Amino acid sequence: MRNVLILVFAFLCFGVKAQEVTNNEVKFAIADPSPADVVYFPLNAAKVKVGDATKPIIKVVYSRPQKKGRDIFGVLEQYGKVWRFGANESTEIHFFEKVTIGGKKIKAGVYSLFAIPNKDTWTIIVNKQTDRWGAFTYDESKDVIRLNVPVKPLTKSVEYFSITFTPLDKGATLIAAWDKIQVELPITF
Repeated sequence: MRNVLILVFAFLCFGVKAQEVTNNEVKFAIADPSPADVVYFPLNAAKVKVGDATKPIIKVVYSRPQKKGRDIFGVLEQYGKVWRFGANESTEIHFFEKVTIGGKKIKAGVYSLFAIPNKDTWTIIVNKQTDRWGAFTYDESKDVIRLNVPVKPLTKSVEYFSITFTPLDKGATLIAAWDKIQVELPITF
């Protein structure tokens, strides 16, 4: 009889606890206007099927701000100032193996990407500091490399800041575009 009473009591307690959870409304954050995205090289690395031995070499995690009719470079993102290379948290680049950028070897690991946009060239920055919001606490002393790359004008505007990769003989080119400009960062491995 005692065991039955314990079971009934436990059932009632569980039922009350379960009801508290289902009746409790959790507040979730609203959808971000600059959605997070991930791009891999090779591009299909995250979508492999059984029997496909493709492994990621590079992964970029970034947020994609929108143009929304605004003037972007030189206005919203001012020339000569460090930019987080996206929106929200600083953009992260994961190298799954050693790579070379601008002649400098970079160990496998997780880094942040920043840029200093200018009218005709950008300085692309790979930095050791990760998990920061924007470029507000950017620390130049943690730069792994800075590389100047030319700006390529586009004829059609790109609404969302976008990153992709194209293959090179012994590596890949990271391509970033937004508004009417594009920059390219060659990476070898």
